[in-house]
Amino acid sequence: MTPLDSQDARAFAESWIEAWNRHDLDAVLSHFTDDLEFSSPLVSQFTGEATGRLRGKNAVRAYWQAGLSRLPDLHFDLVDVLVGVDCLTILYRGHRGLTAEVLTFGNDGYVVKGQAFYLA
Repeated sequence: MTPLDSQDARAFAESWIEAWNRHDLDAVLSHFTDDLEFSSPLVSQFTGEATGRLRGKNAVRAYWQAGLSRLPDLHFDLVDVLVGVDCLTILYRGHRGLTAEVLTFGNDGYVVKGQAFYLA
């Protein structure tokens, strides 16, 4: 994959935030590979998976669906986007305050790994 430029990264982040705000998991997941790896401090709470890591779209979909069912008014506001070589960080405000999602892209342009970070 060629490095992301700032414009593409911002467009990706805006599309991702809009999909979340519509609660459209199909649109959110369309950016990810089928065998994605996702980690979050909330995974254990919502799924019982002690490692905090999930693998595969189906597992991540179930986790995110559980979150949406508990938070029917979930809404994100984009704060900023940080660009790396093959990854980006989306900073946004949500129900837990400032949050960051680091998304790593594979050679095909789809996200292969996602990590969520929350204020301590």
